[in-house]
Amino acid sequence: MKLWEKSTQPLEEIDRFTVGHDRELDLYLAPYDVLGSMAHVTMLHSINLIADNELQPLLNELRHIYHTTQNGQFVIEDGIEDVHSQVELMLTRKLGDMGKKIHSGRSRNDQVLVDLKLYTRHKLQQVIEAVKQLFDELQKQSERYKHIIMPGYTHLQVAMPSSFGLWLGAYAESLADDMLYLEAAWRLTNRNPLGSAAGYGSSFPLNRQMTTTLLGFDSMDYNVVYAQMGRGKMERNVAYALASVAGTVAKLAFDACMFNSQNFGFIKLPDECTTGSSIMPHKKNPDVFELIRARMNRLQALPQEMTLIMNNLPSGYFRDLQELKEAFLPAFDRLIDCLHMTTYIIERIKVNEHITDDPRYDPMFSVEEVNRLAASGTPFRDAYKKVGLEIEAGQFHPDKNIHHTHAGSIGNLCNDRIAQLMSNTLARIDFAKVDAAIASLLNEPAK
Repeated sequence: MKLWEKSTQPLEEIDRFTVGHDRELDLYLAPYDVLGSMAHVTMLHSINLIADNELQPLLNELRHIYHTTQNGQFVIEDGIEDVHSQVELMLTRKLGDMGKKIHSGRSRNDQVLVDLKLYTRHKLQQVIEAVKQLFDELQKQSERYKHIIMPGYTHLQVAMPSSFGLWLGAYAESLADDMLYLEAAWRLTNRNPLGSAAGYGSSFPLNRQMTTTLLGFDSMDYNVVYAQMGRGKMERNVAYALASVAGTVAKLAFDACMFNSQNFGFIKLPDECTTGSSIMPHKKNPDVFELIRARMNRLQALPQEMTLIMNNLPSGYFRDLQELKEAFLPAFDRLIDCLHMTTYIIERIKVNEHITDDPRYDPMFSVEEVNRLAASGTPFRDAYKKVGLEIEAGQFHPDKNIHHTHAGSIGNLCNDRIAQLMSNTLARIDFAKVDAAIASLLNEPAK
């Protein structure tokens, strides 16, 4: 059954090609399609398109359908084109003609728009929570290992003293910046397109502010043409936020794989996060972090994929936009899974507390000696030359007692200020308002 079907039926092969994977992907959207319908029928009742004796039966049955989406019982039946058709079919089977009324004043275009907004908003909340968990663990370990010196590198050459606290804290601050992208993604997503219909509004006197409030949106996409133009734009902008987080995690995974190798030996990954070789009994391969790195690198391509699908389209709806779902919808769970795995490893990582006992790292203390000489009155260039000549002659003997005090350095990590950056961003994202609105629609207590 197709909502648009009249007297002509499409060929089966054409139907297969045009529907593609939409039915499977629509299962991601099923609970959000129901929530959007609940808000829509409540609004239709307010403008007298749903009778008083029809509203509660419709809402009750929609709540029942919603619960089937939560317990794994919801399916899109064979021959049913999409989630919108399935929900309307289920309502009509149970309630008869009143189930056919719920499509008044909307199109599948704005249905899928609101479904995507609600889905994305929910998944962004999960991403934000997972990022915060990793951030907290990085900060915890940064404080734990802040006094343990490790080599810092430039050009993959031993450069200057760093510390495990500095290394881990750097990734925490990177996530604090990534959270700004997620906040922007949340704000762009948290606007209501419902009521834009096929992109040109409706002759019904729709109360768009009512559905905006019922669904917990901050505001609406006001211009109905722009609401439709937002398809693809939202996905692309959210993808940039996900890619920003992915870039941080991919770099951390690369560092961890390298530092875990025998030639570095800076850290030891949990045994359960490594695998062996079929012929080399000594091997402990960092497979979990290698897979995280690959998956995060794939995710960094997502904004370009979204752009290439929708960038050459004029205003209005086009079937091209269906292709966005295939890459976009699963991306959230892929990122969340990798964030959880990374948090697990960072919590259990072990560091080598005696790296600097190895004389190969002595040259990284050369700048410390240059600075000591400069502080005692030797011109910097003369101090630089003196230490350089000592290194060339094999006569440099470092003083490994270093003392850095400025903000953000080994001796002053500023983790408390970085935590405040994160807290300030999170305070601007109102999860409670959204949770309360959805709980109210479902007649459930707010979380």
